[in-house]
Amino acid sequence: MLSFLSSSTTSPLLYLSRKLSLQTLTRNLSHTTMAINLHYHAFAGNPLRSKTPKPEDPFSPISALETLKTQLLDTSHSLSSPASKVLPFRKGRPLASSSGGLGDLAPNWQLGWIGLDDCKGYLANSGVQLSADSLVYLGSRPEDDVVYWGIDVSGEGGLVPEFGSKQLSFVELRTLMVATDWADEQAMGELAIAGHARALLEWHSISNFCGHCGEKTVPMEAGRRKQCSNELCKKRIYPRVDPVVIMLVIDRENDRALLSQQSRFVPRMWSCLAGFIEPGESLEEAVRRETWEETGVEVGEVIYHSSQPWPVGPSSMPCQLMVGFHAYAKSLEINVDKEELEDAQWHSREDVKKALTFAEYKKAQTTAAVKVEQMCKGVEKGQNLSADFNVESGELAPMFIPGPFAIAHHLISSWVYQDTINGVEALLKQPSGSMSSL
Repeated sequence: MLSFLSSSTTSPLLYLSRKLSLQTLTRNLSHTTMAINLHYHAFAGNPLRSKTPKPEDPFSPISALETLKTQLLDTSHSLSSPASKVLPFRKGRPLASSSGGLGDLAPNWQLGWIGLDDCKGYLANSGVQLSADSLVYLGSRPEDDVVYWGIDVSGEGGLVPEFGSKQLSFVELRTLMVATDWADEQAMGELAIAGHARALLEWHSISNFCGHCGEKTVPMEAGRRKQCSNELCKKRIYPRVDPVVIMLVIDRENDRALLSQQSRFVPRMWSCLAGFIEPGESLEEAVRRETWEETGVEVGEVIYHSSQPWPVGPSSMPCQLMVGFHAYAKSLEINVDKEELEDAQWHSREDVKKALTFAEYKKAQTTAAVKVEQMCKGVEKGQNLSADFNVESGELAPMFIPGPFAIAHHLISSWVYQDTINGVEALLKQPSGSMSSL
């Protein structure tokens, strides 16, 4: 427990009273909002190490690629270290499996890693010879003595039934995102690996030609970058990241937030404003410009909150980086740009709190997890994962906020509960001799 609770100057009765009070307070907070206990945003916190201090390290991209080439040529099936595991993707969807789901527990999905020999065999059955250039280095866990690779098999339709016979399925990354138990650090790590792999493979698919001279590009450094094949050009090309600002705009009294609706949103869902950064523009300038363009509201102070990789956009943008801010309005009048938004309104802290409290995010996660299980078992049923969330009374909530997998959720919930969270922080900082706040 916390150090001040175990102070030698604290009596057993005082210690117990403080401990129970803190447990009750933090438990109430976790029941009210699921946004304050995450170690990472969804798609962040990748447990694979993608770089090593020395190129000669056997787990570095260059050394691992040489080992991979040896393994691909090896017909004697001799063991070489480190081993290689491959994650196939089809049309941006990673291979996945599902397990568990006993009793009241929701099933858990896992990435469908396959051994290198198995990957060679699956592709050979489709008349394709596996080459090192078709594999992209994802990283390693040295403690496992394994290097992990990704591969795009979108052109091999025959693999779908073959994997299906082994209860493996290519699942949309957004579905896995919703199905992931955000309180499970290992599951969040799997999601981060899948997001990283999808971003790299999608970038490879849109960077086949040099933008400078038009010649074909070739993968370099185990797929970590590309290079123009034209000897007179040799332009280096690196994976693409598209930065986006996302902001919760707050009024001057700090008791209302500006939320918006878009046509692509699920009905009744309200979220933060967001927009792409333009060349020659700072992050703060982008926040102010986008807010003004979309709503006519003028923003003053802009405060950084956190960032989140977002590899679930269109394939033309392999990975967006959502950079989150709290922004404070200098004006209140709203003039919505109908080409960008359906609506934008000021919402009170209490109304937003209700939206966070009543939306059944766990129910949505369980529903998505069951869908993944059905897909892997070949019994997928038509189901809309964006179906309406219900309030505890069984009636439709007037509004709801994106789930804990989205940075918008955390921008909003950290503002809604800032007084309570700050209260916990103040309590934890008290000297051991004081109980004035308990």
